[in-house]
Amino acid sequence: MTTSLPENEYQYLLDKKVEKIKAQFDEFELPSLSIYSSPSRHYRMRAEFRIWHNKEELYHVMYDPNTQKRVRIDSFPVASKLINQAMNAIVPLLKSSNILRDKLFQIDYLSTLSNQLLITLIYHCKLGEEWIKEITTLKQALINQGMNVHIVGRASNQKICLDQDYIDEKLNILNHVYTYRQVENSFTQPNAVINIDMLTWAIKATKGISGDLLELYCGNGNFSIALAQNFNQVLATEVAKASVKAAQYNIEVNKLSNVNIIRLSAEEFTDAMNGVRTFKRLKDICLTDYQFNTILVDPPRSGLDENTLDMIVKYQTIIYISCNPLTLKDNLSFICKTHKISQFAIFDQFPYTSHLEVGMVLYKKINNAQSSIVGAQ
Repeated sequence: MTTSLPENEYQYLLDKKVEKIKAQFDEFELPSLSIYSSPSRHYRMRAEFRIWHNKEELYHVMYDPNTQKRVRIDSFPVASKLINQAMNAIVPLLKSSNILRDKLFQIDYLSTLSNQLLITLIYHCKLGEEWIKEITTLKQALINQGMNVHIVGRASNQKICLDQDYIDEKLNILNHVYTYRQVENSFTQPNAVINIDMLTWAIKATKGISGDLLELYCGNGNFSIALAQNFNQVLATEVAKASVKAAQYNIEVNKLSNVNIIRLSAEEFTDAMNGVRTFKRLKDICLTDYQFNTILVDPPRSGLDENTLDMIVKYQTIIYISCNPLTLKDNLSFICKTHKISQFAIFDQFPYTSHLEVGMVLYKKINNAQSSIVGAQ
């Protein structure tokens, strides 16, 4: 089946979400709200589908989150045009090869605005030389149809890359093009247009702030790379090895000399800052060389833990990006004892769902302005 979107209801649905957010945060003293809407279709740059086998038939499926019923997907207007093109092209190619279709369980697609595509085929059987030969032919067929595509095969304890397991996104932000390497099976922002809006908002929001920036949960350096222009130095942390490697590449390819990425979790970095633990991964980083006036956090849906909250309120400026307003609200109950919300933005990262991305900038309240700033001494 071809899924459809209620595009004529997009603005209404977004307005309802905005009303809900305002009500959720009405206990706080809020500034005016900035709202960033998404394209109404082809906005999602990644998608995952189960593959259903029905005799000779083969097709993409998803499961309805409400009923858990299987839904056949022949086109998916939520996803990028490139993903839809690949979905239509790959099915007949897979059907024509017993080796490629046998035990095929799932297909993951990752695309970019720069028209690069990474496809991961996941199997319930070990992949061998015959699979590599057949998938090489399939890849060439997709290339012949005009796709800049790379393919990865996965099975239990097995990963095969035909050439590479990454693609490079290029984002034009305030008339400057940034390159971001995106690695297979790693986190990337799903809505590239909204990501551009978030980065633009963050650049403008931090313009003129002095000192250095600390970022927790930096992923592939999404914010660190774009915000480096506004700070003397940037130190960012990330725990996933693949994301750290991508971030280090992104620093190099964007020709930045004032950004460092270290592989630590937010909890580990908090322990390091508090002198609770030492880490070999910090042996080349002298934390006292930094004047961290600003911290940016983009935590998972669970929000910030208690120790990290205790740590971030020591900073003059806090930039909080949240994919879960409920945990953001809970964290704000603590943060707003010392800080005041100066900017509040909503990014419709996930159209037609109840989910939103929220961005806030908070400044230390005047009566706390004399509090020590981490790393200032």
